[in-house]
Amino acid sequence: MKNALLAVVFASMCLFVGLFVTQRPAFAHHGGSAYDAGHPLMLTGTVKEFQFIQPHPLITLEAKDDQGVVTEWSVEMTAPNHLVHFGWNGKKLKPGDQITVTGLPSKNGLKVLNLRKISWANGQEIPLGPPPEPGQ
Repeated sequence: MKNALLAVVFASMCLFVGLFVTQRPAFAHHGGSAYDAGHPLMLTGTVKEFQFIQPHPLITLEAKDDQGVVTEWSVEMTAPNHLVHFGWNGKKLKPGDQITVTGLPSKNGLKVLNLRKISWANGQEIPLGPPPEPGQ
């Protein structure tokens, strides 16, 4: 009886450990592997739509390419619960606002940018986080 109980406990522990190991990636937040960190991209354009939503606010940006063709980009931001500490809300950007964004483009060729920096048309940066430490 004691051996049977030990066998059940051992089997249960093995099952738990096996499930934990195989499901471990599900516990992690998604990373930036879908974006091309080696080729940051700067776009200047007009805000078409701004959605201050979970898990990532989205800017729909209409930007002209080198030939003057307007292309629509989806610009993904960091979490809104982070951005609110730096003055962001659902009214920070409005359709028609002129902005410049710098970010990492999607590796799959879709017009998606992971935002790293944003500024108004006059060059004034819009904070996404704390100012950099001196010397950075």
